[in-house]
Amino acid sequence: MNFTTRPALGLAATVLAAALAAGLTSGCAPLLVAGAVVGGGMALTDRRTSGAQLEDQSIEFKAAARMRELATLGRVNVTSYNRTVLITGEVPGADEKLAVERAVARVENVKLVVNELAVGDNAPLATRSSDTVLATKVKATLIDAKDLQANAFKVVAERGIVYLMGRVTEREATRGTDLTRSISGVQRVVPVFELLSEAELASMTRGGAQPAPVATPAPLPTPTPTPAPATPGTVGAPAPPREPMEVPAPGVPVAPASAAPAF
Repeated sequence: MNFTTRPALGLAATVLAAALAAGLTSGCAPLLVAGAVVGGGMALTDRRTSGAQLEDQSIEFKAAARMRELATLGRVNVTSYNRTVLITGEVPGADEKLAVERAVARVENVKLVVNELAVGDNAPLATRSSDTVLATKVKATLIDAKDLQANAFKVVAERGIVYLMGRVTEREATRGTDLTRSISGVQRVVPVFELLSEAELASMTRGGAQPAPVATPAPLPTPTPTPAPATPGTVGAPAPPREPMEVPAPGVPVAPASAAPAF
């Protein structure tokens, strides 16, 4: 059985090349795990914790293994964001659709499954290529919006339907959905958001913007020098007592102290 697993990509050329390489002709074929997925955000600006990002990667890889074990026909794309799993693509019948959902739900750490599989033939290569271009256009539009953080959104496109995932506020969800609907080629927008309150977002922003304070060691006390015992005649020693100076009576001449006595 042929299958492909790819992480979310942010470069249009790379996504397009991967989609073309993973293409299948129309009709039923061995299960393919693939899809047009653009952007989950850089790790530094992702609103998921680092642990949740690793769990999402693990969920996608484990889900691909479960799909391989099913040995069913179709094309399945599994996208995990903060442990909410979106399943898109095509399978031949309702039984296969249910089997895929149950298999993904049994993957460790999955908290919610959104099953958007279509029942029918696999989408042709031209449709999947158009989906890749469409997902890239949506991501570029979100980046151009100055009032949105584009890295908070993950974009998945299937048969002209755009699925928006991410941890966003109600305002961001509405704004992102409206912008996506305005793009030519978008047939429908399906929001798969985890909503945050404005207070939660503000708390996350403050927590990410302010580094942890660095402890500054307290200054060491300056030792007070102990004066050494002073010897007489040195600085710091008390001056020896001086004899009182004789004051001559008025009109009596006084010989200079340095003059020699007269004979």
